[in-house]
Amino acid sequence: MDIFTIALLAGAGILAGIMASIVGGAAVVTYPALIAAGVPPQAAVVSNLIAIMPGTMVAALSDRSQLPPFNRAFLGLIAASVIGAALGATMLLVTPQRLFTVFVPLLLGFATILFAYSERISKWLRQRAAGRGRDVKFNVGSLKMLLPVSFYGGYFGAGVGVLILGVFSVATGGDYRSANVTKNLVSSLNGMAAACVFILHGAVAWPQTLALIAGTIGGGFAGSYIARVIPRNVVRVLIVVVGALLTVSFARRYWF
Repeated sequence: MDIFTIALLAGAGILAGIMASIVGGAAVVTYPALIAAGVPPQAAVVSNLIAIMPGTMVAALSDRSQLPPFNRAFLGLIAASVIGAALGATMLLVTPQRLFTVFVPLLLGFATILFAYSERISKWLRQRAAGRGRDVKFNVGSLKMLLPVSFYGGYFGAGVGVLILGVFSVATGGDYRSANVTKNLVSSLNGMAAACVFILHGAVAWPQTLALIAGTIGGGFAGSYIARVIPRNVVRVLIVVVGALLTVSFARRYWF
């Protein structure tokens, strides 16, 4: 690679790391950059999944006080999520992308709606439980929908941060900071599992991926601090807008 290509990927990585740690949807930046650097489309999927992982891990560890307790339920959820990501990565290597990507706009649209109404949904669920005479805590360990989301994350990955954030926003009653840090941890572990599969099969374009990783680590660190100070309502609007734009973008790309 030449200096310009390295600078392009590193710069895209910084912006992508910030987006991934705060909102998600970093593929909007990384895919065009990888394609411009000469990486084939399917290999760009692999490079994106691996490159985003370090940045989101740094963001999670930088604000780890907001993580839920590492009890049996949460550890079980992490294990199931990692298995789902590994299975998705394996599926990517043996099946055409088109079989799965036609569902991407539906998944992104659902995640955006889920996040936008997460506080209302959580409140309704709590009221329903109270009406039945039960004080049930709705926490991350009770969410069974994370496994298919993780499978998608290992298979394609674009916009998976929006999906996971939508899931955890319901779990935390709309507490953005806690949901976001948990999202960063789980998505980074999912990326690690997918990376192991891709590396074992020699499917990684390493020069471009490493240049992108150099940027995402810095972006993830910066994003973890931005997420602490940015107003909650601004974040909510930003996430809904990004989710809607991703939905439209992928619908145009895969449906028309």
